[in-house]
Amino acid sequence: MSQYQTFTAEQAVAYAKEHSGLVDPSELVRAEEIGDGNLNLVFKIYDTQNVSRIIVKQALPYVRCVGESWPLTLDRARLEAQTLIEHYQHCPEHTVKVIHYDPEQYVIVMEDLSDHQIWRSGLIAGLHYPQAAQQLGEYLATVLFYSSDFYLHPHRKKELVAQFMNPQMCEITEDLFFNDPYMEHERNNYPAAIEKAVHALRDNSDLKVAVAELKQRFFSSPQALLHGDIHSGSIFVKSGSLKVIDAEFGFFGPMGFDLGCAIGNLLLNYCGAEGLFDKPTAQQAKAQRLGDIETLWSTFTERFSVLVKHHGSDQALCVDGYVSLFLRNIWRDTLGFAGTELIRRSMGLSHVADLDTISDEAQRHASLCRAIHLGRELILHTDVITDGDSLSAFVRRAF
Repeated sequence: MSQYQTFTAEQAVAYAKEHSGLVDPSELVRAEEIGDGNLNLVFKIYDTQNVSRIIVKQALPYVRCVGESWPLTLDRARLEAQTLIEHYQHCPEHTVKVIHYDPEQYVIVMEDLSDHQIWRSGLIAGLHYPQAAQQLGEYLATVLFYSSDFYLHPHRKKELVAQFMNPQMCEITEDLFFNDPYMEHERNNYPAAIEKAVHALRDNSDLKVAVAELKQRFFSSPQALLHGDIHSGSIFVKSGSLKVIDAEFGFFGPMGFDLGCAIGNLLLNYCGAEGLFDKPTAQQAKAQRLGDIETLWSTFTERFSVLVKHHGSDQALCVDGYVSLFLRNIWRDTLGFAGTELIRRSMGLSHVADLDTISDEAQRHASLCRAIHLGRELILHTDVITDGDSLSAFVRRAF
């Protein structure tokens, strides 16, 4: 099987038998397609005891949720596999394991995480995983440090930047984060009831200038190898464990982008809490999300600083005082990118279940407006929010 062809369930089973690495691959007998409908085919492969053992993921040559009218590079499968392999090398405890990658069929075989739950699903169900924010902070600090100028020789860094060039997937990000929401565009998707909030956003010239600055930073700051789409839907959790998946948007970019996406999604859950839960549960969930954000950021800064101190290789960058300055700049980027994530998930092409599954229409619309408002305020006030604690206070004042 050399020429690219889209897998059927039967072909996925046969492929898993060949590349699973299991002692007895003949026990693999059945596949279930579990893709989320956006970009790829994803199969769970079950054994004779009906236990899911392996995941087979195949890239499609178009955006699945739109159709063949939106073609998409198959090379994203290579970039996803290589990003995950690179991240696993430095942080195996929090990165899904890639078992096999096929550059002809654009297939990744990876470990099954059926004993985990998608973090977003847990949050929407009102579950709290108290270790998750700390583990995510550790993951981000580790993988971003080891792919940064603090650690890599400049020659190796430049080689990796070239290896992980991902122009087509980055273009999707550029459009969905920095272009579409701020203009009338057919990809935008929001209810007519929030039109007033949308127009106010698009009429804000200061906001557009700030978003332009964020877009320029996204274009031109290859600080580290990013996951590129890190959100609560691309993270699996269980008690004591967190694993990151879905890195097909991986590229070298500004560290604050990954941090901002992660924090932005926690804030989306915050914005939807009053529509998802009764009042006491909503208050508890909102406090937990702010606590998660504080923990994520403090863990990231502490871990990153320790790594620079003990493993940094560039003497100029490791000079006393610079890492603190560097992290202050990363925090400002983080706030801005978190704001763009809140906005694009509320009125752009790709929404989140934290808001869309709110059954009461008025509550859903109010939650969308909260997310748009908070996103705007974060982008415009990056200089006055100094850390996780002050972000929590800022959010509480806003709502």
